[in-house]
Amino acid sequence: MILGMSHMKIQHKNKILSLDTPKIMGILNVTPDSFSDGGHFNQQDAALAQVDAMIANGAAIIDVGGESTRPGAAMVSEQEELDRVLPIIEAIATRFDVWISIDTSKARVMTEGVNAGANLINDVRALQMPGALRAATLAQVPICLMHMQGQPKNMQHAPSYHHVIDEVMAFFESRIDACLNAGIKRSALILDPGFGFGKTMAHNFLMIEQFNQFSTFSLPLLAGLSRKSMFDQLLTRKVDQRLASSLAGALLCAQQGAGIIRVHDVKETADVLAVLKMTNFCQ
Repeated sequence: MILGMSHMKIQHKNKILSLDTPKIMGILNVTPDSFSDGGHFNQQDAALAQVDAMIANGAAIIDVGGESTRPGAAMVSEQEELDRVLPIIEAIATRFDVWISIDTSKARVMTEGVNAGANLINDVRALQMPGALRAATLAQVPICLMHMQGQPKNMQHAPSYHHVIDEVMAFFESRIDACLNAGIKRSALILDPGFGFGKTMAHNFLMIEQFNQFSTFSLPLLAGLSRKSMFDQLLTRKVDQRLASSLAGALLCAQQGAGIIRVHDVKETADVLAVLKMTNFCQ
């Protein structure tokens, strides 16, 4: 059963995406070093071919990222990130009718990414970097706020919580208040608990088991579990062997209210969500 998403949507200008059933966000890493597909799509022709395939297979959003946030990753310069993402965003916006998300924490990249055609800001640091909150406010696009303990370079160095669900919820409350005080509309916000970002395997699986707790905020929820190392820790599977476990995680989150599922494997995820939708329809 899909819980509590019938009234959810995101909107940018006249572009509206209903989340009455979960929608797929396809990952497009235009980086040389992302953990799963680094270097595969940092040439424009390859990137656009991948976008075309993801849309054909059911992606409603394309999430363009120019900086790896894998465990241990170092930050790249603002200019390097701009050089990676802006030509791709412009090309996607010109060629395809699809939602485009800019996956960044840098204020200038947010601003220029939206100016280039992005409809959504996806920030793993939840608008906490210098200027990010103001840039997101001025951009007037939907914003995904993700929870992360620490930074990518150190987030997996013994993450610790008294109670991970309560602490992620408290973080969301704080960041929602910061956004509202800055002038961002509540209806523009999306929440992502940040699977794999400063969490142990036990934390991650507890968040799957209690994912519906995040529905308390009555905001769209994003679940990003695709190919994460939590599945290697559980099953001893390399990155290219984590499809089945990623699909299981996506299904469990979708059943508990996830409105957006962020994935590498779009076609297979679309099949899972189609089965879920039919099961729900038949009830």
